[in-house]
Amino acid sequence: MAQERIGPRRLVVGAHYGTIDFIAQRITAVIMAVYTLVLFFGIIFTSEMNFENWRGLFTFTCLGIPAGQLLATLAFFSLAWHAWIGVRDIWMDYVTAAGVRLLLQVLTILWLVASVVFFAKIIWSL
Repeated sequence: MAQERIGPRRLVVGAHYGTIDFIAQRITAVIMAVYTLVLFFGIIFTSEMNFENWRGLFTFTCLGIPAGQLLATLAFFSLAWHAWIGVRDIWMDYVTAAGVRLLLQVLTILWLVASVVFFAKIIWSL
């Protein structure tokens, strides 16, 4: 008799790597959505949008802590992590040649790291 592989008696294999990525995608999406709302309401409630007010959206402090810069950095790191998971999965699903896939993944990592470094240089020099 063949072993049933459905329901509560199914044979479970694998390391469940997808679960962590799934949860990370959802957490980073929530962080980016909340930050987008913060920026949206900051823009809406700003009387005049000039350079100083725009800069103030990213440099405000709360109890002496640079909250604007910390929130922007958290949102950008979330964006980079979210992008890495998504683009990596695209490369893994649609690029069959291992060498090309590895090259594309390395280029993606280099691009994301360079973007994060460039962002940090800009946001923390305000």
